[in-house]
Amino acid sequence: MDRAAAVERVEDIVATVEDETMPVPVREVWVYGDVALGLDPIERLDVYVTKDILFKDAPERAEEFQRSHGVDGVGKTVRAAWADEYPEYLRANTNGHAAPEKCLAAHLLPDDEDEPIHLEVCNASFDDNVTQRLKGAMARDDYEQILDPRGACLWVDGESSGRSSSDTSDGGQRSEDAFQKLRDGEFVLPTLSGALEMLGMDAEGADEAADAVRAYRERQEGATVRGDVV
Repeated sequence: MDRAAAVERVEDIVATVEDETMPVPVREVWVYGDVALGLDPIERLDVYVTKDILFKDAPERAEEFQRSHGVDGVGKTVRAAWADEYPEYLRANTNGHAAPEKCLAAHLLPDDEDEPIHLEVCNASFDDNVTQRLKGAMARDDYEQILDPRGACLWVDGESSGRSSSDTSDGGQRSEDAFQKLRDGEFVLPTLSGALEMLGMDAEGADEAADAVRAYRERQEGATVRGDVV
């Protein structure tokens, strides 16, 4: 994917979050990895979305959607209003329960399953998840799922101003400065191993971890999504 197309694709994702009802409240949109480094072309476009866990929506409608769509949990884990508006994007996990990360992916990446793009979805902010994933990877000596810390925040939810997690509006503020830096390739970021060292890994471990992350990414094809709860 060439750089201009990648940035345009992210702009489309942010516009969708701004303008349309989402299955769950979205709080941040980041990009990380190749596109944040200014590479052109990029092998894969990595996007990170911070979402809220839905605690209160319309649980009384869960049975209705189970009967009509065969999916449990609508109105509990994903918004019923969203499912009313976008039933074609409703997705379930292997247990038949509405899966927020899969619903977000269906909504935000609906066009081409072969598109080289990865969507990472978590209830934690990007910075917090980078730290948590690194700690877990170091404890297990399993580095494939480390989250590349070299990221740029492009959109954040507005100040809460009394809104609850059941509100369907995800109004927020995009960073035009960050978008311009992304277009121009002006973010100054270290190598992956260097970034991991800055987060506390020793040099040898950081090199090993960086190699594992690169090898894992090279094995991925088409559009992919990963959901995470911290």
